[in-house]
Amino acid sequence: MAAPNLQVEQLTDGVSAEIVTALETLADVAQKTDGAPPFSEQTLVELHQAARLTAEQEDAPSPVALVLAWITGEEEPELAGAGVVVLGSRESDPENPRGETEPDVLELVVHPEHRRRGVATALAESLSATLLSPDSGGVYRAWAHGGHEGGPALAQRFDWTPARELWRMRLENSVELPERLLPEGVRIRSFVPGEDNEAWLHANAAAFADHPEQGRLTEEDLQARIDADWFSAEGFLLAEDTETGELLGYHWTKIPPAEAGEERLGEVYVVGVTPAAQGRGLGAALTLAGLKHLREKGVDAIILYVDASNTPAAQLYKKLGFTVWDVDTQYEPLITSTAEPS
Repeated sequence: MAAPNLQVEQLTDGVSAEIVTALETLADVAQKTDGAPPFSEQTLVELHQAARLTAEQEDAPSPVALVLAWITGEEEPELAGAGVVVLGSRESDPENPRGETEPDVLELVVHPEHRRRGVATALAESLSATLLSPDSGGVYRAWAHGGHEGGPALAQRFDWTPARELWRMRLENSVELPERLLPEGVRIRSFVPGEDNEAWLHANAAAFADHPEQGRLTEEDLQARIDADWFSAEGFLLAEDTETGELLGYHWTKIPPAEAGEERLGEVYVVGVTPAAQGRGLGAALTLAGLKHLREKGVDAIILYVDASNTPAAQLYKKLGFTVWDVDTQYEPLITSTAEPS
């Protein structure tokens, strides 16, 4: 049954801080019901960047486009659902230093009280007719987080097919961790904000040169995470050459704030090793150093995200005792239009 008084609007020219707050509230409600966030951290970073750009210049280009579903009536309109499209880049974009086409990435959420009432379908229809139209010449992807049953159903209806899986894995504190020494000539220290930013960005780009998200992080992306309420420089572990001081790798750990009664989960946020330092066991040593740090901080369990296709990393985590907890699935259109980009 379709929701009564449902109105769908698109925002492509700017995003207000009030809309971002409403989206975060909607996402929090959905996460409490589903057990997984509907928006990735990078999407939230892009939303806040869009709001800042809009506040500085009303007609500034926005890094995101939105489709919002409102329940209207005599009272104040209620945000029942939303689709957030993080806009990628095209080869011809002047501010695209890689000269590569990056996809527009959709994440969609519906308020738990308004599900099974046609809200997700209305959002998807609006998107498929405009922003994600196969005739626009763009490249598109969409995330469905946490294995929610609505993702596959919506993808099938609009002829999208699974393209990528991201596993969320979990390690219980009851699992004993092995000992692993650092390679000779390597030491670990904590990140120093402001001093290590440039070196880390360079090392991260090298370590994740082929990764569709991680390898493209910018100074602004890094600073947004440093400013986050979960950031701890102590838990941002850097591995460097003892003679030259060159940054060889890192393990960035994360402990998000937990509400009363919730589990306090630590996270293997990201582990990276530069190409020149690979093959020496540094990745495993860094991983264990971060796990031990998180346990020393008293977390109830540790989670991480890993691409299912990253077999070496997934095997390492399984050997350490991690198990697959749930799965994020990325979809792509089943049939790609042959229309030329304009």
